[in-house]
Amino acid sequence: PGVHHPGLAADGQGAEVVAALGSAATRIVSVTVTEKGYTFGADGRLDLDSPAVRADLSGGTPRTALGLIVRGLQHRARTDGSPVTVLSCDNLMDNGHRLRTLIDEFVDALPAAERPELQAYVATSLTTPNTMVDRIAPATTDEHRDLVARAVGVRDSVPVPAEPYRLWVMQDDFRAGRPAWEHAGALFTDDVAPYELMKLRLLNGAHSLLAYLGLLRGHRCIDEAVTDELLGGAVEFAMREEILPTVPEPEGMPGKTYVTELLDRFANPALGHRTAQVGSDGSLKIPVRWAGVLAESLAAGRVPRVLALGLAAYIRVITADDAYDVRALGTAHDGARQRLTELAARASGPAGTARLLLSEGGLLPPDVAQHPELGYTVGEFAHTLAVHGVEAALRSALT
Repeated sequence: PGVHHPGLAADGQGAEVVAALGSAATRIVSVTVTEKGYTFGADGRLDLDSPAVRADLSGGTPRTALGLIVRGLQHRARTDGSPVTVLSCDNLMDNGHRLRTLIDEFVDALPAAERPELQAYVATSLTTPNTMVDRIAPATTDEHRDLVARAVGVRDSVPVPAEPYRLWVMQDDFRAGRPAWEHAGALFTDDVAPYELMKLRLLNGAHSLLAYLGLLRGHRCIDEAVTDELLGGAVEFAMREEILPTVPEPEGMPGKTYVTELLDRFANPALGHRTAQVGSDGSLKIPVRWAGVLAESLAAGRVPRVLALGLAAYIRVITADDAYDVRALGTAHDGARQRLTELAARASGPAGTARLLLSEGGLLPPDVAQHPELGYTVGEFAHTLAVHGVEAALRSALT
């Protein structure tokens, strides 16, 4: 109490953020901005058509996460040249390597005069370890701020609510040293991928299913959705029978046990994790969370029916104005909504709309998106959702 630790906001304090990132006293820059914050396009590369990215490349105070990071690195390169680690803690497969690729692409897109010094610094003085963070953290609300103020007597404008469960797995590749996080339970490993894949496909993949189907069932929060007997049963079936067969088990983490733990974690009513929040930016999340499961299942001759229903539910949530009560449940925001809605206008009927958006909407890799059996199944579920409702669709998915 009495000690003030100021926070900095990129919106209005970008120059101060760059200076803090570029300070020799800063040894680790951790990044948690979700998929949307990395400003990559449908091909996974830096979106050079984005006005925000173009503005950051042209100079001035940066606004994007990558712009802030790279300008911070540039500040270091021009001053003491001290090494640093940028640590992605986001739900991207191979997140450290992907972040490094995006940083390299941003640097390569800078004006020619700015490149050589920065390219040399990045090549010799930067590491971006892969990580996996497994902890559900819903959006901060005024209720959380008031709770912290009452509990500890300090007004924190950005407290982070989180569940009791926590697992943090990292590559031990820190160029400027690190705290002894292992004493607090962090796990260091040479291969983060199995942990990452299990969490991404089971936790995040099931979260998205609960969000879209939960919205259509009228559930405001994830705990309501997973304790809905029909919906929760369908998602559990998807986790155990559709997703788990595509997930290699990390050492010490049996998949069946992890699924059971997840169902209990989802059902925690204290989290208040809104379905609309989890369902936002599905056009970016679905390729990361569901595409691999769908691809591997289709290659093995299986159409995952609950995941197919999830695709139909997402399309209905994004394109049908009357899909659910937005006033009561909130809006699932998505940067692709306008594009997908315009594409949907070219189709006829719910099934035709779903098949068109699946094949041409950029939601999945072409070989998955254009798979005829998947397209047929998603279309049938879209028709059932529109004509008979979500209960009938869930029952059909489980037959």
